[in-house]
Amino acid sequence: MQRSFLLYFLITLIGILFIGRLFQLQVIRGANYDPIHNSAVKIEYDYPERGYVYDRNGELLVANQLSYDVMVQPNQVTPLDTLEFCNLLKIDKADFLKRLKKADNYAPYLPSVFLKQLAKEDFAFLQEKLHKYTGFFIQKRIIRKYPINAAANVLGYIGEVNETLAKENAYYQPGELIGKDGIERQYEDYLRGTKGKKYLQRNNLNKVTGSYLDGSYDTIPENGKDLTLTLDIQLQLYAQKLMSGKRGGIVAIEPSTGEILALVTAPSYDPNMLVGRKRSRNSTILFNDTISKPSYDEGLLATYAPGSPFKMMNALIGLQEGVITEDSGFRCNHGFRYGSRAGAFMGCHCGITGRPVQLKAAIARSCNTYFSQTYKKIIEKNNKPSEGLDTWHNHIASFGLGNYLGYDLPAGSPGLIPTGKYYDDIYRYSWNGSTTISNAIGQGEVLTTPIQLANFTAVIANRGYFYTPHVLKEVNKNPIKDSVYTIAKKQR
Repeated sequence: MQRSFLLYFLITLIGILFIGRLFQLQVIRGANYDPIHNSAVKIEYDYPERGYVYDRNGELLVANQLSYDVMVQPNQVTPLDTLEFCNLLKIDKADFLKRLKKADNYAPYLPSVFLKQLAKEDFAFLQEKLHKYTGFFIQKRIIRKYPINAAANVLGYIGEVNETLAKENAYYQPGELIGKDGIERQYEDYLRGTKGKKYLQRNNLNKVTGSYLDGSYDTIPENGKDLTLTLDIQLQLYAQKLMSGKRGGIVAIEPSTGEILALVTAPSYDPNMLVGRKRSRNSTILFNDTISKPSYDEGLLATYAPGSPFKMMNALIGLQEGVITEDSGFRCNHGFRYGSRAGAFMGCHCGITGRPVQLKAAIARSCNTYFSQTYKKIIEKNNKPSEGLDTWHNHIASFGLGNYLGYDLPAGSPGLIPTGKYYDDIYRYSWNGSTTISNAIGQGEVLTTPIQLANFTAVIANRGYFYTPHVLKEVNKNPIKDSVYTIAKKQR
């Protein structure tokens, strides 16, 4: 009797488990079922056109062109004439085995790129014979085209998705294209669009017999959004011409909006170099060039002593801290002596002698003496140089110097605006305004990027308002609204 009860109990329990599992698969998970792991289902992706990119005047900067990739789904590959197939693709057997193993290691049930970007003549010839090779198929791909050789540092480029990213982001498959730099990377979600999918049913001979479940899982592609940039490409080309044979950057900002009109780095490169099958070879050349550094954005990454434009910063801080007024004057006498040592003299070529130099004349003539006196007064205002320098630093930081500006490009460098601690560590608390006097004229330890300095001067030109620099103007012809890039911040 006891054994019969136990037997009935086990049968009932197993039945409940089976019913529960069927309920989970068919009811709970049925709505979210993904047939991708079903070996009887083949998935074909329909890639959308990537969004086009225009300058502020409607000139086309980035367009699209068709490319053809050979794809493979390893679990569908059957024995084949390897020699004939390799001859068709112009690869050797070792390369064939390496590529197939890489695809299988990633995911045997997912299609991935076997050979990318065939030439048109190779594609036409291969397409006629590809039916003989189960598990391989041709995938059309959209790659970029740049009608104008300009602004490679702003536009960026697209490159292949690697296995690590594909595993982290379910949207991408290995070998697909993604924005790698510039606005291609920054606005990838806008530009990429949405892939379409077709699920095809296969029989036991791996032949497609029709749509899976009458196409109920199929989706259509959605093209990427077109972007209009703030750049004026004619101004960009002119600035590039000015930088021919030089190293450095040029940044032009519209003060009333923060829109970047030109952002030039030199040396640079033709963006078409990073398109198609030649991209791999050219990228090795560009990114390994440690002398010219064409892929290094001098306008966003390079740091320089800001020089004379920085003198206006010290004047503004001096006025704010009350150590000078517009009428304050300092005698120049061809320079500024800041210590008892023989070498403690900063020369000046303003040409004003015999009378005190006032603020307007100091700015017009770039008087080293005037701004050195002003800086010294700021730092030694309360006879506490470290605190004085921190006050000086905080004023400068409010203009975006010494930090990232928050612009919409992925590259950047914070530069350096020293703090009191910076000099306390160097001079062991034994220093004053004269010790760091080179900061008065934009030399010394102060370092800024070209875009930081351009933004600082834009603040002055805009009568004290700060607009975050940016390159995005419109998305699908709709102006950007309620964005951090268009909110003004009044400087103190």
